[in-house]
Amino acid sequence: MTTFTFWCACVALITMVQGEMFTSLAAMQSTLWAEREIAATINDYIQEEEARLTKLKQLAADMHSHSNQVLKNPEKYLGNPVNAYLLIKGFTIDWDRDVTGEISSLKPDLEERIQHLKESLPSYEDLNGAVVALLRLQDTYKLDTDRIAGGDLQGTPSVSLTAEECFTIGRLAYTIKDYYHTSLWMQTSLNQETREINKTAERVDILDYLSYSNMMEGNLNYALTLTEELLTLAPDNTRAQNNKRYYKKMLNDRAIEARKLASQHGETGEETAEEEEIEIKHERKLDEYRNSEEFATYEKLCRGEDTHMYKHRHRLVCRYFTNNMHPLLILCPMRLEEIYLDPYLIFFHQAVSDYEISVIKELATPRLGRATVHNAKTGQLETATYRISKSAWLKDDDDLVISRVNRRIEAATGLNMATAEDLQIANYGLGGHYEPHFDFARKEEKHAFKSLGTGNRIATWLTYMSDVEAGGATVFPYIGVKIFPEKGGAAFWYNLYKNGEGIYNTRHAACPVLVGTKWVSNKWIHERGQEFRRRCGLYPDD
Repeated sequence: MTTFTFWCACVALITMVQGEMFTSLAAMQSTLWAEREIAATINDYIQEEEARLTKLKQLAADMHSHSNQVLKNPEKYLGNPVNAYLLIKGFTIDWDRDVTGEISSLKPDLEERIQHLKESLPSYEDLNGAVVALLRLQDTYKLDTDRIAGGDLQGTPSVSLTAEECFTIGRLAYTIKDYYHTSLWMQTSLNQETREINKTAERVDILDYLSYSNMMEGNLNYALTLTEELLTLAPDNTRAQNNKRYYKKMLNDRAIEARKLASQHGETGEETAEEEEIEIKHERKLDEYRNSEEFATYEKLCRGEDTHMYKHRHRLVCRYFTNNMHPLLILCPMRLEEIYLDPYLIFFHQAVSDYEISVIKELATPRLGRATVHNAKTGQLETATYRISKSAWLKDDDDLVISRVNRRIEAATGLNMATAEDLQIANYGLGGHYEPHFDFARKEEKHAFKSLGTGNRIATWLTYMSDVEAGGATVFPYIGVKIFPEKGGAAFWYNLYKNGEGIYNTRHAACPVLVGTKWVSNKWIHERGQEFRRRCGLYPDD
């Protein structure tokens, strides 16, 4: 009841008892009845307001408790993909269902203030992105759906998911016609619903999605079984009735076709398609590239599997490195580890300090924006689904730390930083990744770095500014190398031969971050200015 309605009721009661009451004591008794009704009306209003305020108090207490707990270590909490998904879901679907109505009952100025703060909260686009990222992690690391829902991320403890939370993932997969993941998550939602005492999702809804997605995957018998269960719960469900007839017709057509084929081969044809279809199959649908050997190798390396035998492993060494007694490295030599010999790939341990990392992250955080890639045809920067992260660029004069790090990179590599790109900082969030790519521009990419006027990218320096609990490796599919993040460490490799041709074996990728947060910084070093520092060789492949 609104305040306006309450006062209207009071005025109506008073009006009823007006008019020459003083002439009769009996008539004045109606005043007492009206007084009691007014009291009852006020009490009803107070009870409604108290109930509303109790809800608001509980809502505020839950939010306050949650944020206080998480802010003690936000990176650890948000580094868990399930937590990140639930947080985004909480401020989209759950907010619209549970909070919007309560907020609308506040005073206009308070509601306006909360709506303004809501602009900093996740959107439905973020929710879709979070689900796609979670599915990417599931595929890359071969995570079992039931184990994810049960709170197990490749051995890392996580929060468990309810039937409704699994249902949301499956439903969002359905909206992008991803029936493979729809089937997996709806099945898990059904399993969770069966175990729940306090049901969080409607079994009829789960069965509806699950039966259709299985039909789309070709599991007709199972789709029919699920639809029949749905009809036992909701006999009047028209869609399920139509689906049942459709599935039966499809199975009958399949049986007829099977008998025809059997008779052509001289068999009895007694077996039907229904009898043949025993196992429920879920097949991950991949586009042409993701069905390639390179992509399969990339995912194997991300999981830590060995894909290549390196016969020169015994020649790899670790050593202190001063780069021919460079003044900056005499008293503090670099700790160099050889990773691969051809192409030459090395790793510097403790290349930057924790203090330098903290300064770089502090400077970069307010500047972070969606990472971009070069369009090979236009030479312009644009966002892409195969690179999911946020990045920022820092110049020498932004802070003494940036200048010091750049000088150290120059000392370690012997290359001129004057023509190098600014230091790029990247932060990988939920399922953040960068699929296999080259850092250098190939011959057909004529406009890739034209605006810089410094030639192609001759070398790459990649610094890891955080440890990653699981996933997040840098992998080289052509040579089978995988480098897992080590805070303070830096990888270095040449992208070009001395004659300027690209070294195609340097094709690499950033694996999705499974658990944790990944910060890196990279320095892309260009050809111009290196003429006397890295001279041309005598042979084409020098």
